[in-house]
Amino acid sequence: MRKGKKHHQVNNNGNRSTGNGNEKRQGECGSWKKKKLFDIHQALISDPVDIETLRKAAVSEGGLLTDDIRRKVWPKLLNVNVFSLPPKPGMRVAEREVLQEQLIDIILDVLRRNPQLHYYQGYHDIVVTFLLVVGERLAIALVETLSNHHLRDFMDPTMDSTKHILNYLMPILEQVDRELHDFMLRAEVGTIFALSWLITWYGHVLSDFRHVLRLYDFFLASHPLMAIYFAAVIVLHREKEVKSSECDMAMVHHLLSKIPQDLPYEELICQAQSLFLRYPPSMLAKSAALQSRKSIAISTFQDFQLTTLQQRPDSVLRRQRPGTADLATADVAAPTPTAANQLVKMAVWGLSATLGAAALAVAQTALEWGPDFLLQLF
Repeated sequence: MRKGKKHHQVNNNGNRSTGNGNEKRQGECGSWKKKKLFDIHQALISDPVDIETLRKAAVSEGGLLTDDIRRKVWPKLLNVNVFSLPPKPGMRVAEREVLQEQLIDIILDVLRRNPQLHYYQGYHDIVVTFLLVVGERLAIALVETLSNHHLRDFMDPTMDSTKHILNYLMPILEQVDRELHDFMLRAEVGTIFALSWLITWYGHVLSDFRHVLRLYDFFLASHPLMAIYFAAVIVLHREKEVKSSECDMAMVHHLLSKIPQDLPYEELICQAQSLFLRYPPSMLAKSAALQSRKSIAISTFQDFQLTTLQQRPDSVLRRQRPGTADLATADVAAPTPTAANQLVKMAVWGLSATLGAAALAVAQTALEWGPDFLLQLF
């Protein structure tokens, strides 16, 4: 029997189509993105800003799509007025790489104005992400708000509050997969393998900056505990690997501490959101282990969300401050994808590999401001 020839069609752009539906799917993808961009634009110009639509856009497939959109939406998610930002720190003459100089300036500026906050190793992984996306000046405002809300429990003088957040991981696993939960208990692996995931919002463990940004879109639009729900779905995604490994603390810890770089992020984000709705923190907190401590981030989240509902669009804010430039993009040089990845490798991985040195640099600069301020950092 002779096989018929496969006919090729030529589309309007001169590209050949094999008739297998690829062209249709590409068109649908483009149409979907255009609609999402339109919805985000409409939400941003609404008065008040349609914050719920922005949250849904950040959580849904693809997140906020581009860094240009993130520079407009991230401030709204954190209720930051881009036309009323703190001045650039300008603390000292630049003697090191510019990015590291700006990174430490942002950290010091936030901590100086918020003596209740304490630096922790891994904080710079989060700060550098904002620095690369929105620039130094807007990053200061966003990081300050984030540090007082979503990250607040990590910035106590001790690790007690952070351990409290980690304690939510096992009850989530118990609800979904009792066999996996019991296996991890027998292995006595604990939850420390997820510590760097949680306190850096995965910025320390993911090598592709696009995936980091996708998760930041998701976490900024979600409850402060969403990062631990995402940790749970990663473990659940790897349950076959875990169960087939030797039931030994060192073996299981080694396996789980290495996050695969090819995770299905959109699928996992949907699963984390579903688990959060199905097993909310209030339900998990009935466990005795979770009643012993009160989380500042959790207890203040509802009030924080309410403050974001009556924001004016940027067009109104600009008129209220005549002569003020658009500070959301004023000091941002949008790098090419290749340049961005190089910056991330240098800033995130390079600095993360020398966490002690980064902390020491902060401490040494703090000494210039006086020993009293130094005591506030640690």
